[in-house]
Amino acid sequence: MTDTAVWPADLQRQEDGSTLVSFPDIPEALTEGATESDAMTQAEDCLIAALGGYVQERRPIPQPSPAAGRVLVPLPALVAAKIALYDAMRAQGLGNTALARRLGLTEGAVRRLIDLDHRSHISQIETALKALGRRLTVATQAA
Repeated sequence: MTDTAVWPADLQRQEDGSTLVSFPDIPEALTEGATESDAMTQAEDCLIAALGGYVQERRPIPQPSPAAGRVLVPLPALVAAKIALYDAMRAQGLGNTALARRLGLTEGAVRRLIDLDHRSHISQIETALKALGRRLTVATQAA
């Protein structure tokens, strides 16, 4: 399984001095900022929104391509954990209702666990991943 917590992005300076950010693996994710710093701040929110659309539409999450000299946009840990849960559910062909039954939860509770905008507790996601035979691990790297 590939790491879906960090995504390569292309930066392109525009004629007006703004910076455009695009993600080669997520064509729906496109944003810009007045400065490169502003564009990178916007990039995380843009990426989360685009990946949230994949989850809502029940589409597979594309795998990030190698960085190949591109800048990297990391996802917040909670969002990365939710995507790991969503990917594990898809890999096992489980919908929200089936996972809810395994966990003794409501379908709405599972829906919130994979909603990238909902502030779930990481322990709930760990429990759900464990029920699917997966473990959540955290890797750190220098900034």
